[in-house]
Amino acid sequence: MINNAGIMPLAPLAALKVDEWDSMIDVNIKGVLYGIAAALPEFQKQKSGHFINLASVAGLNVSPGGAVYSGTKFAVRAISEGLRKEVGKDIRTTILTPGLIDSELQLGSSDEATSQFVQQVYKDAIPAISIAKAVAYAIEQPDDVDINELVIRPTVQEF
Repeated sequence: MINNAGIMPLAPLAALKVDEWDSMIDVNIKGVLYGIAAALPEFQKQKSGHFINLASVAGLNVSPGGAVYSGTKFAVRAISEGLRKEVGKDIRTTILTPGLIDSELQLGSSDEATSQFVQQVYKDAIPAISIAKAVAYAIEQPDDVDINELVIRPTVQEF
């Protein structure tokens, strides 16, 4: 199960984009939880499975304008680690933590200044195939190997 739901409408907290906060929480946190709820019973029944939950480097480091987004990605990391500890030996759990990846996330901000900044930063993004290769790597491991977390970002990305 690859939980890849995510939106990133970045803006300073002072912009009070409460509707966007709600949307991020609904998609970025609840989407992962609902994905887990959909697959976990089947994984438990068959005594095998693999959750790959996409977090973000924003779940490791908070940047101005990204407090809520970072909060949702910190939550994905916490939920994933809790899931790993709860399901134990039969079900694998991987947290995939991307940095700047060429995707539609960069287009999510309605805050003009933040959007311009994001567009500039994303000029260093690496192709999405990098994430697909990381997913394949995690899945291809033997059943007794659990890749707990992979951080993938451009070599030029500092945060």
